Amino acid sequence: MGEQQIFQPLTKEDKVTVVIYRVGIILSAVIISLAAYMMLNSLKHTPDASINLKFNILLISLYISVGLSVFFIHLYISKFKKNLIKIYILSIVSLAILFIAGKGDALSIVAHKNYGALLLIPLSLCLAFITAKEAFCFKLAEGYLLAFIMPLYLLLFSVRMISFEGAAYGLLLIAFTLLFFTFRKVFMPIHFDIGDKSAYT
Repeated sequence: MGEQQIFQPLTKEDKVTVVIYRVGIILSAVIISLAAYMMLNSLKHTPDASINLKFNILLISLYISVGLSVFFIHLYISKFKKNLIKIYILSIVSLAILFIAGKGDALSIVAHKNYGALLLIPLSLCLAFITAKEAFCFKLAEGYLLAFIMPLYLLLFSVRMISFEGAAYGLLLIAFTLLFFTFRKVFMPIHFDIGDKSAYT
């Protein structure tokens, strides 16, 4: 992890897990970009009846994509990964609460209830950990920025310190930054993510 030299020959499992990890990052960036587009579009047009379904699909897809990265991330210290997985499990519980409270309509809870956005913070912390880890290992400074602004964005929206319009443009900023981060990350050689496996604990 975070090493640019090859310490051991890469196994098939090494290659597959790194690819899955990076696919999770790519999908997360694309999904958040689509969500930003959907929010901006709703500012210009009256939302159609299908927007709730679209939001639900994007939200579940985002949980899956972040989950791919969470479960296939390579970390030297195993307790970090275990704690990350615990936060992800908490995020799944939070997602269930969203759907139960909204009777299948998660958008109404996120948009109209203060606690709705708060329930998304555990997932944002998972993605924030991933971007911060990459920032630390490979000097991707935008990763630190994302790790800071994603949870803060949800917190500010939950207490209505930013309007829906502000939230739409805020998500657009996050999407652009995440796309830039993703572009810089996914083309790195696969062995960068593996590092020295003898150092794993």
